[in-house]
Amino acid sequence: MKKTVLCLAIGLCVGPLTGCSHWTRSEFSSPAVEVPAQWAQAGSDSTVSQTPQMDHWWQRFADPQLDQIVTQVLATNNDLALATLTLAQARLQAGIADRDQYPDLSASLNASSQRPLTSGGSTTRRYGTTTSISYEVDLWDRLGALKDSADWTAQARWEDRESTAQSLVATTATLYWQIGYLQQRLQLAQSSIQYAEQTLKLAQDQYRAGAVSQLDVLEARRSLASQEATQRQLEQQLVEAQNAFAVLFGAPSKRLNAQIQRLPDQPIPQVQSGLPAEVLLRRPDVRAHLSLLRAALAEQDAVASQYLPTLTLTGSVGTSSSQLENLLRNPVGTLGAGLVLPFLNWHQMDLNKQLAANRYQQAVVSYRQTLYQAFADVENALSARRQLAQQHGFIQAQYQSALAAEKIYESRYQAGAVSMQNWLDAQQQRRSAQMSLLENHFQRLQAQATLYQALGGGDVMSVDDSHVQ
Repeated sequence: MKKTVLCLAIGLCVGPLTGCSHWTRSEFSSPAVEVPAQWAQAGSDSTVSQTPQMDHWWQRFADPQLDQIVTQVLATNNDLALATLTLAQARLQAGIADRDQYPDLSASLNASSQRPLTSGGSTTRRYGTTTSISYEVDLWDRLGALKDSADWTAQARWEDRESTAQSLVATTATLYWQIGYLQQRLQLAQSSIQYAEQTLKLAQDQYRAGAVSQLDVLEARRSLASQEATQRQLEQQLVEAQNAFAVLFGAPSKRLNAQIQRLPDQPIPQVQSGLPAEVLLRRPDVRAHLSLLRAALAEQDAVASQYLPTLTLTGSVGTSSSQLENLLRNPVGTLGAGLVLPFLNWHQMDLNKQLAANRYQQAVVSYRQTLYQAFADVENALSARRQLAQQHGFIQAQYQSALAAEKIYESRYQAGAVSMQNWLDAQQQRRSAQMSLLENHFQRLQAQATLYQALGGGDVMSVDDSHVQ
């Protein structure tokens, strides 16, 4: 009963004082930024005004092996696990800030025994219990501002984890395609080596027959050695790519079971780039900086409120008895209040306010920089996609011409009409065009993934968040 009265008393004291918070809280408004009406690199694409479908964008490549690999990486990657732990830490800190808004309860139990030193005296035992409550009246919503700051910081950590996941998926897809690209490069290199060996044998046969000079043999041997050296370089690049790929799984390379032999043959998907303003809503890094901006504003309000008077209410209910069975029969209650005037330390107050305002301005600048970088990322990705698509047609024509020219030079060499070097040059031009075609396909896949990521990529980690407490 006494505890109920005590709590009601505190509530009656607090009620008339809680209306001051509107004096100290700032209204948030997003910083002014210049947003283009449309993408400069969108070209004549009629779909740029449509809302893009970004969720699980890697599935739009229609590659079941890639889908399976991405799922495994999201479940095992160490960078993502660290981002998840950072998010959990921020949420725990937000929980602490929320707890500060409630009364602080404590209880104690004590016992004593007293006996006279003279013989024959009786022993007196005393028992006591005390329950105390302390509550800071949040006159200026300082605690509320601290809670808001912690909540927005936790939201920023959520977005950081989402950004980590987006980058992880893009890196996974790029390495997956890079391994397939290098595997095909090695297959082409092996075919070229076999062709170069046949060319060398032909030159040696003709040299022994006296049809050509030794120079033709030397040139053919040099071409073969050059291609064998290129093969070794490709093998090293493949090893490095496979090791980097294994790191994504949080496992050594020797445990990697993925068998990637070539680039996918499926058509490259198209993406609707949407309007520039939509990037504000989709990019996790932009959303993270916006949350940090709001956290900095709430922190600034908390610092300003810190130097206003603070009212703390305290109360206790205790019992004392010399008999255990009478422990709860003698309650004693107290109620008090303390007023602190921290604004008397005006110099420190002014410096701390300036520091908080400076941190808020830094958050504004960081937000704007992140937003403009997001626009640049999309423009670059749109341009790369268009340029690589146009290059594909030119490279295809180059390859067809080089292939036809090589056949002509082969026939003329065998007829003795041209030198070995002419034929070897034609072979090299055909190989170069063939490699360029393969590289263009890899770059187009990579550019498409980059565009998906630049546009925000759709939420990766929002499906199941139950494991983050």
